[in-house]
Amino acid sequence: MRSLNLCIFLSLTAAVVYSLPLDREQPPQQITHKDEEFAESYLKSFFNLTKEHERSFGRQGVNPMAEKLRDMQRFFGLNITGSVDADTMQMMKKARCGVPDTQVARFSTSGEDLKWQTTALTYRILNYTPDMSRAEVDKSVEKALNVWARVTPLTFRRIERGTADIMISFGRRSHGDYYPFDGPQGTLAHAFAPSTGIGGDAHFDEDEDFTYRSTRGYVLFLVAAHEFGHSLGLGHSRDPGALMYPNYIYKNPDTFQLPRDDVNGIQSLYGPNVIVVPNEPTPPTTPDSCDATMVLDAVSTLRGEMLFFKGSFFWRKHLQIPRARQSLISSFWPNAPEKVDAAFESRQTDRVYLFQGRQVWAFSGYDLASGFPRNINYFGLPRNVNKINAALYDTHTRRTLFFVGDQYYSYDEARRTMDAGFPKSIETLLPGHTSKVTAGFQYRGYTYIYSGSNMLEYSLRTGRLFRVLKNDYFLPCATRRI
Repeated sequence: MRSLNLCIFLSLTAAVVYSLPLDREQPPQQITHKDEEFAESYLKSFFNLTKEHERSFGRQGVNPMAEKLRDMQRFFGLNITGSVDADTMQMMKKARCGVPDTQVARFSTSGEDLKWQTTALTYRILNYTPDMSRAEVDKSVEKALNVWARVTPLTFRRIERGTADIMISFGRRSHGDYYPFDGPQGTLAHAFAPSTGIGGDAHFDEDEDFTYRSTRGYVLFLVAAHEFGHSLGLGHSRDPGALMYPNYIYKNPDTFQLPRDDVNGIQSLYGPNVIVVPNEPTPPTTPDSCDATMVLDAVSTLRGEMLFFKGSFFWRKHLQIPRARQSLISSFWPNAPEKVDAAFESRQTDRVYLFQGRQVWAFSGYDLASGFPRNINYFGLPRNVNKINAALYDTHTRRTLFFVGDQYYSYDEARRTMDAGFPKSIETLLPGHTSKVTAGFQYRGYTYIYSGSNMLEYSLRTGRLFRVLKNDYFLPCATRRI
């Protein structure tokens, strides 16, 4: 058996769905004693809550459990309460890695700055999963390694015999490294940071369902690319768009691009690739709520929360809580479009509708409504409308307003028909407003219209403009650094 010294163990666990907070129909999830025990175990595993901390409780007037909870909530951008609440439990039960989350910033190395001392690395596939063909496994591994090779001087050569720098294997339960897998729906994989012996190796749990492309099961390419990041010396990132974020999140493997955060991390260890790749796309960057020039794609409410969409991300924020949590759209709604043109919440159907191009998706909580996605003709919009710029539900008239270019349509939610006489000029609704509407919603009787990086506060009943605000009025600037 290869040595276990100087290894950093990292594991990727499967997702667990938890109830939506702030549901209008049901009270918030009650926290049970079992939840509190789970939270304590979680903090011991990932935020260094130790027996020594517990023994010191009360000696200095500090509750160590509460302190660690605050660390965890700060790390994930949650409301910092120091208590086990529904949002905290929801995050704790999501997919994640087994490495502790302490001392992790925008991107992170393994914590000991471990890296390979050569750029010419070897790998060997010891065995195969029956879930996929051998050719699919080979392609997935090669593609996952190439994710890192494209942006660094690293090269990877496959060998068929002997000991490689990165030994790749599939196994169940106890599989020879003292870190047993836990069966289906648990640990997906783990890897070891660069070092002698077992360092660099990546192990995948055979009890999981690995796939080549399908959203059913776990795409081996995505899991492997994440694990190979650990094999090269990276830890976890706090950027929810990063490949090295602790959670497994499905992304289309055919269009996958290594995000900027991961590029910065791996190049901090090995430097950039000296070979210029022609037409190489710019690494995607996670939107920053502190960007004063940012133009939001869409804004909607959802069961007492506000949703702000930008690119493939969105922020969730409750209006009584100062912090907003950023996530990939696909991590919240796996069946949603990658990007959103417009969104609104229907009080009539208790659904949130997401628009992209000529299609619309309807979700009740986490769940995609039956029969969706559908063509936007579902709302009676004419066939020459190819994109919705913005949508909002007017609580006074009980109409949904669709903004298209310099016009808008009015849809009767109760009768499920488009009102006669539309489209009309936006100026008839918002006097003096000549710019494109990019998003909109209502709050406490006021209508908020987004246009570029500004937000306008209106009364739709009178057409009066009250204030011109910046986008950060409801979505405050928040840094991810601890």
